[in-house]
Amino acid sequence: MKNESSQPFELLLSVSRDAPGTLGTQIEGQLRGRIRDGVLHAGTTLPSTRDLARQLGISRRVVVDAYAQLTAEGYLTVRQGARPQVAEPAVGAAPAPAAPPPRPAEVRFDFRPSMPDVTTFPRATWARCLRSAATAAADADLAYGDPRGVETLRAALADYLGRVRGVVAAVENVVVTTGYTQGLAIVCRALAESGATRIALESPADPEYAMIARRGGLEPVPVPVDGDGIRVDLLEQAGVDAVAVTPAHQHPTGAVLSSDRRNELVSWLRARGTVAVEDDYDAEYRYDRAAVGAVQGLEPDRVVYAGSAAKTLAPALRLGWLVTPARLVEAVRTEKLLADRGTARIEQLAFAEFLARGHVDRHRRRMRLRYGARRSALIDALGRDLPEATVRGIAAGLHVTVELPAAEDEEAILAEARARRIALAGMSEYGVTDGPPTLMLGYGHLPEPAVGPGVRGLAEAIRAAHERRA
Repeated sequence: MKNESSQPFELLLSVSRDAPGTLGTQIEGQLRGRIRDGVLHAGTTLPSTRDLARQLGISRRVVVDAYAQLTAEGYLTVRQGARPQVAEPAVGAAPAPAAPPPRPAEVRFDFRPSMPDVTTFPRATWARCLRSAATAAADADLAYGDPRGVETLRAALADYLGRVRGVVAAVENVVVTTGYTQGLAIVCRALAESGATRIALESPADPEYAMIARRGGLEPVPVPVDGDGIRVDLLEQAGVDAVAVTPAHQHPTGAVLSSDRRNELVSWLRARGTVAVEDDYDAEYRYDRAAVGAVQGLEPDRVVYAGSAAKTLAPALRLGWLVTPARLVEAVRTEKLLADRGTARIEQLAFAEFLARGHVDRHRRRMRLRYGARRSALIDALGRDLPEATVRGIAAGLHVTVELPAAEDEEAILAEARARRIALAGMSEYGVTDGPPTLMLGYGHLPEPAVGPGVRGLAEAIRAAHERRA
């Protein structure tokens, strides 16, 4: 087995016999200057003398002498059998970077919404699929390929989405993305290129969606959401060319687009000849009723369907997808090409196998039971320790929306809770400043045994915030 110091290890360095000074002094000068300037940081590993001599095409003795000189000056540290390193601290080096800010205190109770339980991610199964993809991939699969994604995955997604979400998906209409954020961004750019200027966004909604629309060349127009979802009756007077909706479980309110509103939305799209972007957010998790199919299934020529593996499996996978109307396929393909030339292909092949073998279905069924139990535990705990609270929204998704009496101060409650290391969100963080104080309590990332103690801690924080104001 080769010694570590004999393994190839590159360093950007150049010497010339035509340059001033000996080859050794050129090496010394360049390394000394880079260490002083902070380009090479303390602890940085350098090539062995043999390796650097080979890279530069010079005698090893020249490198040995140069390293020896820099070691004597305190710039390098050399140990037998190991590669040289920049000394710690290096004499004359740039000042050490400022110490990183202290890490935030560890959270006791994590009620952050939209957080799945990543501890349950089937790592071993995913690793097998990833290994299989890496070893079985054809040479062509390792090239850039179609920016829409690997055809094997697009075909698997078309089958899966048709089966579980009622999506009308042809393989050529599927585009693999890195998640909903990128999907929305490339659709906005494609729409802007086609002449669209304004897009309706649900209000309240995640603030970053308006930023994405603006970056994509569209003016975001907020349209209110009530208990039945987005106010479709207000779309016409909003004067928009497109609309982005979350029909299955609106974030942050938890509302579901009613059947009447779905029909109204489809009628508006047809009458206006425009497009909706459907974020199928939280559609995987319904706990007291059957899932409702995607709106895209009602009007595939007018709806761009968007989904991702973030909530079903783990955000770290960075895998999402679009199903686009035929007339937008080429424009979206072009925008995906310009964005990144395509999502990582080996991971796509792994996910295609993961999907086709039913691992997503099994994981979703397992997590539906687990999340459903956590939600029930949360509702029970709120009834015991916060009886004055009102839970809004249906039994779905990964969070509940909790209204508190109007006399409470939402911002004070959030501050008090965080001081007690309780992580959560409030509706004010989504731009909602009127109405009763409202908290969003996620249960996806909170183990069931911690739900009761977490709610008790939250109740104490609410009372403490109330007393501070009294």
